[in-house]
Amino acid sequence: MIFTATAIPGTWLVDPEPLEDERGFFARTFCRREFAARGLEVDVAQTSFAWNRERATLRGLHHQAAPHAEAKLVRCTRGTIFDVVVDLRPDSPAYRRHLAVELSAGNRRMIYVPAGCAHGYLTLEAGTEVGYQMSEFHHPESARGIRFDDPAFAIAWPIPVTVVSERDRTWPDFAGGVA
Repeated sequence: MIFTATAIPGTWLVDPEPLEDERGFFARTFCRREFAARGLEVDVAQTSFAWNRERATLRGLHHQAAPHAEAKLVRCTRGTIFDVVVDLRPDSPAYRRHLAVELSAGNRRMIYVPAGCAHGYLTLEAGTEVGYQMSEFHHPESARGIRFDDPAFAIAWPIPVTVVSERDRTWPDFAGGVA
């Protein structure tokens, strides 16, 4: 795997290194040793996926509050997404900054999202599927979010959002506080 550090500390782009032959290729998408060598969370408590019927569907921006904060490894397994990570860690040099990358079935790229960061995405194709590995079990009482169009973050989504849940549309303004 090829790990590329990003401008948000602890957030990494992870690209597989395919081993090709006449059948196609084989590539690892997770290796406990390689993740641990970079100080990344290696325990996987849960694996989930989301299927999105429509193009321009937004999911996020979500995170879990302490004591159930979670790290995520995210990969788009079908279609394409505009993936966003927002740093909500007050002690981070990237506090309140965001990172946006395109993840697709074609590029096979993954993003590692550290605990304390919010994550969300916008589908760029209908029928998009996204897989997650999470370091913590889901705890509904710790679920938090920030609104995708919150002016505190000024995220430039590449296409208009047309499908979004009521919950994701109505998170309160961040306004410098903890989401």
